[in-house]
Amino acid sequence: MQCIGDISEEVWQDCITLFLQTGMCCDAAIITNSPPWLLASYPEGNLFQLTQEEIQILLVREGREKLFLQGITLAGTKCLLIRDNLYTEGNNTMDLRTKGQSRGSQAVTVIQIESVYLVVMGQKGTEGGPLNLKAFEMAGYIREAIHQHMAHF
Repeated sequence: MQCIGDISEEVWQDCITLFLQTGMCCDAAIITNSPPWLLASYPEGNLFQLTQEEIQILLVREGREKLFLQGITLAGTKCLLIRDNLYTEGNNTMDLRTKGQSRGSQAVTVIQIESVYLVVMGQKGTEGGPLNLKAFEMAGYIREAIHQHMAHF
C-alpha cells in the first residue's frame, strides 16, 4: 500500500483551499505524526508555523489528560483543550479554543483522517460545534481524495 506521505503537496494544498472556501475558517493545516510533520498549510495564516514539538505534543497517544491541564500551543498560540476525542473510534476529533488573544478567542478543530490530521481555525465568531461538523464533513472529501490517489498506484 502507498504511503500517505507520497501524496503530492498539491493535493494537500487543494484540500486546504477547499476548506478555506467554506468561509467558516481562517486558517488550516494538514499534519502527520512523522517527518515532514507539516504536509500543507495556508500560507497567509499562522498554522504554517507549527513546530515538530507542537505537533508531537498535539498527537501524543499516552497521557493525553495532561493536555487539559497544560493546554496546547499551536504555532505559538496557547489553546485550551475543550474536548478530546482524537483517538475515539468513529469521532476522531479534538476541539480547542485560542486564549489570551487581543482579537478574541477562536475555535480550533483537529480531525484524524487516515494517518494525517486536519487542523482548522475558525473565523472570529465561529463556534466550535459548527466548525467541528464542517471539519468532519471535509474529512470525508479528503478521505475520498486519499483513496482516489491510492487507487492510481
